[in-house]
Amino acid sequence: MALKVLHIGKFFPPQRGGMETFLADLVEAQRAQGTEAFALVHGNPQATDPHWLVRVPVQFQLVYAPIAFGFRSALRRAIARFQPDVLHLHMPNNAVFWVLTLASARALPWVVHWHSDVVVSSRQRALVWAYRLYRPFEQAVLDRAERIVATSPPYLEASTPLAPWRAKCAAVPLGLAQNAPPASLASVPWRDHCLRALSIGRLTYYKDFATLVRAVAPLADVELRIAGAGELRDSLQALVQSLTPPGRAPSVVLLGEVSEQDKHALLASCDVFCLASCERTEAFGMVLLEAMQHGRPCLVSDLPGSGMPWLVREADAGWLVPAGDVAAWQAALARSAGQPAERARLGDNGRRALRERFTVQASARALYKQYAAMTHRDVAPVERGNVLIVIPARDEARTIGHVVASLREAGWVDVLVVDDHSGDETAAVAKAAGARVMQPLLPMGAWGAMQAGLRYALSKGYHAVITMDADGQHEVSELPLLLNARGEADLVIGAFPERASTARRIAWQWFRQLAGFDLRDLTSGFRYYSEAAMHLLASQEATLLDYQDLGTLLMLRRAGLRIAEVPVSMNLRAVGKSRIFNSWFSVARYMAVTTLLCLARLPVRRQRSRG
Repeated sequence: MALKVLHIGKFFPPQRGGMETFLADLVEAQRAQGTEAFALVHGNPQATDPHWLVRVPVQFQLVYAPIAFGFRSALRRAIARFQPDVLHLHMPNNAVFWVLTLASARALPWVVHWHSDVVVSSRQRALVWAYRLYRPFEQAVLDRAERIVATSPPYLEASTPLAPWRAKCAAVPLGLAQNAPPASLASVPWRDHCLRALSIGRLTYYKDFATLVRAVAPLADVELRIAGAGELRDSLQALVQSLTPPGRAPSVVLLGEVSEQDKHALLASCDVFCLASCERTEAFGMVLLEAMQHGRPCLVSDLPGSGMPWLVREADAGWLVPAGDVAAWQAALARSAGQPAERARLGDNGRRALRERFTVQASARALYKQYAAMTHRDVAPVERGNVLIVIPARDEARTIGHVVASLREAGWVDVLVVDDHSGDETAAVAKAAGARVMQPLLPMGAWGAMQAGLRYALSKGYHAVITMDADGQHEVSELPLLLNARGEADLVIGAFPERASTARRIAWQWFRQLAGFDLRDLTSGFRYYSEAAMHLLASQEATLLDYQDLGTLLMLRRAGLRIAEVPVSMNLRAVGKSRIFNSWFSVARYMAVTTLLCLARLPVRRQRSRG
């Protein structure tokens, strides 16, 4: 039977906001993937609402918090009606606290989706007092939850409320559905011969639109449009007027609230998207994904502990500017105006990263793994047609035919052999056995061949890759062990430490201490890669690595992906001489190179991976 999930959210479209957009996209993606997802939110019921969406009318707002007297009874009825296996609690959200008061809710496992901390600003005295009342209930929910999901690794690391519960936290980046409406904006055309800068969001203090206005207002060759409504509209308009030189049209235009169609038209027509938020209330910036969807480079605040700069860095999709620094923003905009080719490159990077790593479908798959672990269910079955077996090979004509034939006999028909300039008949033997064969123009090494396989799998729509060696040391019967562990991790390593020589044991012990990995077999090529891991390790940064071991593990840990290790058996008769640890000189060279790599990554070392 399909797993049932009841989301408890704050609002739902047509209510505007990043949290609302993500929840709507997530429910749709989950239902498309076979999960029965339902949602309980604030708002007035609408005639077009689907059966799985329940809105509870709001009586009034109290310090940004919607108060709905009927929410507790609506939650009780929703649990009885939908019979969920999991409650998915989206926070911050005061309505979530009702789960503490219902026996039917306490009987279910909870996953908390931590969209942001409640950032208490000295400018908001009412919020300071409100959070003192809110925090005990917040901590009670976090204590009771079985899983907590943050939206990015840096936000998780910097969150004070999550610090006591770090052991049950995971980072799952938000994602966006690929369904932008057609762009058609008839009003307020851009001026000619200027840099077209755009910002979108509620006109509130933490968005820091005032810094953008002060940076742009004196510039004659930059035009800034701000789309959104809010309590600071009048003060921002007064600031624009006070900074506009006499006799010149304003360089900043406040557009007010715009429709979804007009929002996407603005994104499609601007030159650069700006997000100047100055507090961690801006935890991720869903609007950045929307800008990336249109291939727009992003200019964002380099705000410590926020997911904004992490997202832009990971996607290589823009520039970072110190938060609140008017002169720095002005210089960054002027520099961007003179770099059209760089803007195009960064925009293309963002579009690619969105497609490869930040879709809502990827978020839904990652969240399903959390549900599966909580409910002790197997992860949704992976059809063998969705898994590609990748085998790097060089001069393996003697064994490759038997390996491919064994795989096909066991039902693994999707096999790719990457022939790395063999001097024998490896390619011909592999083809004869039924494998697809890739023959790169230049020598690649084992990791280069594996990465070529990952990229090939992504281009062909595979959801996972299993890599194995061509010499017959890995038993085909052990493949299910890797798949069975995929609910725990994005990378599953098949460990057989018994094969280790003295030199290999010395190297492993050194790197376990240096990098903080509690793994027994650091160099095994028998691995399962999830789609998220495939996207990360097919990146340009991963291309710089020499081996598939420490570098890939460090990259995965930095991105918040999980690593697991399972014991496997090996055909010891096929275990030949290691290409890395074949002499003390090669050991020394390997340890020197990889030590430098580890030292370069030490700032991201915070938590030991599970072995």
